[in-house]
Amino acid sequence: MIFFTNSPEETINLGIKIGSHLKPGDVIAMQGTLAAGKTTITKGIAKALNVTETITSPTFCLISEYEGKIPLYHMDVYRLEGTDDFINLGVDDIIYGNGVCIIEWSEKIMEELPKNTIILKLEPIENSEQRKITITNWPYGELN
Repeated sequence: MIFFTNSPEETINLGIKIGSHLKPGDVIAMQGTLAAGKTTITKGIAKALNVTETITSPTFCLISEYEGKIPLYHMDVYRLEGTDDFINLGVDDIIYGNGVCIIEWSEKIMEELPKNTIILKLEPIENSEQRKITITNWPYGELN
């Protein structure tokens, strides 16, 4: 599925639609350049999961945990050297747990993620706020 959003608000709204379908154990691999909108769309997903805390990029803390109707684990693996660093974080309980796990910069560790991982690729359109968002491995049918 491919979507285009024209503003941060539209990107958040798409995140709300995505989040409204998610179930415990879902893993989302976010891919995209710096400022592509990964944290912005995560804000919408969090809103759909009834997370009330402010969502920020977990670049320096690596993993942020939020309480909602389903726990939300938000990871940023940008600063990791690769899969060994990821494994050494001890994330199995998070990835295979009872929450929703969102991983920014997932390109670095894809081989360590479950086969049913949902992939969200965000691409900024040059000189605009528009984003092209491609969703693959989506198990829940159409997004309305």
